Amino acid sequence: MNNTLRVGLVQQSCSDDQQSNLGKSINGIREAAAEGARLVLLQELHTSLYFCQTEDTDQFDLAETIPGPTTDVLSALALELDIVIVASLFEKRAAGLYHNTAVVLESDGSIADIYRKMHIPDDPGFYEKFYFTPGDIGFEPIETSVGNLGVLVCWDQWYPEAARLMTLAGADLLLYPTAIGWDPRDEESEQQRQQDAWVTIQRSHAIANGIPVLSCNRTGHETDPSAQTDGIRFWGNSFVCGPQGEILAKASDNTEELLIADIDMSRTESIRRAWPYLRDRRIDEYDELLLRYRD
Repeated sequence: MNNTLRVGLVQQSCSDDQQSNLGKSINGIREAAAEGARLVLLQELHTSLYFCQTEDTDQFDLAETIPGPTTDVLSALALELDIVIVASLFEKRAAGLYHNTAVVLESDGSIADIYRKMHIPDDPGFYEKFYFTPGDIGFEPIETSVGNLGVLVCWDQWYPEAARLMTLAGADLLLYPTAIGWDPRDEESEQQRQQDAWVTIQRSHAIANGIPVLSCNRTGHETDPSAQTDGIRFWGNSFVCGPQGEILAKASDNTEELLIADIDMSRTESIRRAWPYLRDRRIDEYDELLLRYRD
C-alpha cells in the first residue's frame, strides 16, 4: 500500500487586484496538480493584500460569504483536478460579523468544512482584532479523502495547545496558512531570530505530536497604507516537515514559489511507537493549564 501523500504549497505575493491574486493561486494549484499533488495549501488571505496593517472600515468590503464567489471557483477547480484544496478567506458571516476562515474543498467539489481562526493578534501592523471575531468552532480536524486535516491559521501556530488538541481529535496533518513578515526597520539579526523562532515553534509541534506540519506563508513587501511604518516584508520560507520535525521541503524568503513535498503518512505510527508522548501525558496533573497565569 502506498502511504505517500504528495502536497503542494503556493507561496505568492499579493497586490490590490483580487482577481490577479486569485489567478496566481489557481495557477499554482494547477501546477501542483500537474506534479501529482493530491493536497494543496494556500497562504493566509491569499486573494488580497494583508489589510490588517491599519484599521479601516472600508476593508470589510473585501469579505465574502462561504459559500461564495471564491469557494465557487475553487470548488470547481478541486473537482476538475480531483484534489483537496485548503484556502484562506476573509469570511462575512453576517453584517458586522467577520472571521479569518480556512475552508477545505474536497476533491468532489464540495466544501468539506471550515475552520475559523481562534487566536487573534493585535500588534503594530497586525491589527486583526479590529477585523476578525475569534473562531467559535473549536479545534476539530476536517475529514477529507487525503486524511483528517488539522487546519489552523497563522497566529494559532505559536500555541502548542492548539496543535495538541487537533492531534488528540485525530488530525493526520497540521496545516498553517500564514501571513508573517519582518518590520524592515528591524536589524538583520533580529529579523533572523524572529524567523528562526517561527520555524522552530512549528517544527516543535510536529515533534511533540508525532505529526507532519505544512506551513504556507506569503512573500513580498506590502506598504503601510497609513504611511506610519515601512510596511511588512513577508518572509516566505513556506515549509513542510515530518513527524520528527525533519524538513522535507522549504521555500525561499523572497520569491513566489510552488513547494512540492512527499509525506510518508505511515511514519506517524512508527514514530509514536518509539516516542509515545501521548501515552505518557500526565493528564491528571494538567488542570492549571486552564489558568490564564498562576499567581
